[in-house]
Amino acid sequence: MGLLAFGINHKTASVALRERAAFTPESLVSALREAREQGGLRELAILSTCNRTEFYGALPDGAADTLLQWLSAARGIPPDELRQVWYCHDGDEAVRHAMRVASGLDSMILGEPQILGQMKSAYAEAVRAGTLGAELERLFQGTFAAAKQVRSETDIGSSPVSIGFAAVTLARQVFESLADAPVLLVGAGEMNALVARHLREQGAAELMLVNRTLARAEALAAEVGGEAMPWSLLTDALTRADMVVSCTGSTEPVISVAQVKAALKRRRHRPLLLIDIAVPRDIDPAVAELDDVFLYTVDDLQSVIDAGWRTRQAAAAQAETLIAERVRRFAAQQRVQQEAVAMIRGLREQAQQLAALEQRKALDSLRQGGDPEAVLARFQHNLVNKWLHAPTVGLRQLAASGEDELVTRFAALLGVSVPEAVAGDDHRSDQTGDPT
Repeated sequence: MGLLAFGINHKTASVALRERAAFTPESLVSALREAREQGGLRELAILSTCNRTEFYGALPDGAADTLLQWLSAARGIPPDELRQVWYCHDGDEAVRHAMRVASGLDSMILGEPQILGQMKSAYAEAVRAGTLGAELERLFQGTFAAAKQVRSETDIGSSPVSIGFAAVTLARQVFESLADAPVLLVGAGEMNALVARHLREQGAAELMLVNRTLARAEALAAEVGGEAMPWSLLTDALTRADMVVSCTGSTEPVISVAQVKAALKRRRHRPLLLIDIAVPRDIDPAVAELDDVFLYTVDDLQSVIDAGWRTRQAAAAQAETLIAERVRRFAAQQRVQQEAVAMIRGLREQAQQLAALEQRKALDSLRQGGDPEAVLARFQHNLVNKWLHAPTVGLRQLAASGEDELVTRFAALLGVSVPEAVAGDDHRSDQTGDPT
């Protein structure tokens, strides 16, 4: 069983294909359990965002193809179509990929911080689904530590960016002043909360928020100083706004061609900027064909270059070095862990063999009429001697060499204090020698 990271992202697949492969937060637990059951897997986590759907697992050989087949069937995507955009990393490269993703080095907007939170959510969902085991636990904890180090020791987070910030950057290129452009946010989730904060920082004066659950819109409106509106007034809000940013969790478009046409008519065809940062898309793609409408999706935001690009590029190079060292240390820890598991297994097998040997001797003595108490006493004596022979010899040699620190650590492994181990060794020397 080895670590694997595989899936599709904005570099390999179009937004249309990514939205077909995406999972809603509500469906992740059932998807994890179904994929594990149908694929015969033990450990699995799914990271599903606007820009990627990725599987992380400690999986047997051939598991990637098994999951590809499962995703194909679950999402109705032909296997050959997925294979054209699919990537797969294993071993150290899987660890490197996870750390790069969490650090924002593989994001559409280099260094954006939101992905770390999304990866933590993927981890939490796998825990909730019961599909996270020891291997993935180590991978995710190592990944979170790497991302934290990158953020704290490089400048990649000095000018935080996100898809939301890119949307605001695009708006600044369209409007002379955001203070004169009413903005409508459709959806009151984390992404639009970031957009709202960025808009306020850039001088936006009028913010409207529409959400299916009015209470969430009201909560965000209170936080950012906006106006919450019920879902039934979406078309009215489209009429008032010059700029619309939509990001909901809907699996179907929430803004239709008919709604935009109605808004444009009431606006007297005043131009309308629509930015759809949801996957699956919130705005019917056919809206782009209407006059006086400018529609952008998350893929279009790739062309938005912000002022701190060069700084982040330099920071990214530094981050790659940090991650390379993290991967090396993770691999070393994995080897130690595997060796420790093998040693423990060998130690248990050795102890069981010694116990089985002494048990056979004891049973033979009992069958030959030996006194049960004497047989059991001899059994105990021989078993304790054989189990403790190697540790006792090792501890005596360390004590004779004057390696006090090693003696202390060795004694701790045995679960005894140093004074008792050292003092008791002289008194029990006749009991802990190599038994005959």
